[in-house]
Amino acid sequence: MRCAGLAVFVALLVMPATAQTIPPAQDAITQDLAQLPMVTTTKHHNPGDLVNVGLVGSKDEITAVMKAAGWTVPVPVTLKSSVKIAGSVMLRHTYYSAPVSSLFYGGRKQDLAFEKEVGRSASHRHHVRFWKLRDDGPDGRPLWIGAATFDKGVGISHRNGAVTHHINGDVDAERDFLMGELNKTSRLTGVYIVKGAGPVSGKNGGGDVYWTDGNVSLAEINPGAVQQP
Repeated sequence: MRCAGLAVFVALLVMPATAQTIPPAQDAITQDLAQLPMVTTTKHHNPGDLVNVGLVGSKDEITAVMKAAGWTVPVPVTLKSSVKIAGSVMLRHTYYSAPVSSLFYGGRKQDLAFEKEVGRSASHRHHVRFWKLRDDGPDGRPLWIGAATFDKGVGISHRNGAVTHHINGDVDAERDFLMGELNKTSRLTGVYIVKGAGPVSGKNGGGDVYWTDGNVSLAEINPGAVQQP
């Protein structure tokens, strides 16, 4: 699998998809991120979901804009929540706060996660995990990266035979869907295309094949997003 480094990610933060601009990242940030991978890992150190989105904003601002877009926070993975999500899938009833498994970036699991159920069970859902990279991002606020995927159903992992969600391999479609959802809230100051190193393909933790153009979409959240009705 080819995984584009984050050098381009930071270097091109100043290239917006709109007329707005993000202040350039400091040289120190560029150097820190230059060699980092663009893929997460599972707890067994297998490649996980691809990094395909980014955010600039505080934790409260992210939570506010995701809530405004109709996304919910998943509950922790426990025996109770695991039984409940199994019931949701088998009996086809909603479970808007269904748990999501942990993925790791830089040796630590996601800092934030959100989901949006589709249909009448937790078998089909949009979900995204975020990791905070820096407290002092391009405009002095935290810089986050994320992995957004769509669960298209429940089945058996291609790697270990465990029951798991299978994802839609077109992760670019999910990246674009998430950015569209956030943009509808009118709480963003811009969405920026960060050019990657070209097409990338691989397999996630469940062995599902994914493909991408290698680009990352970065959204800058309005600093007033928490107070905005």
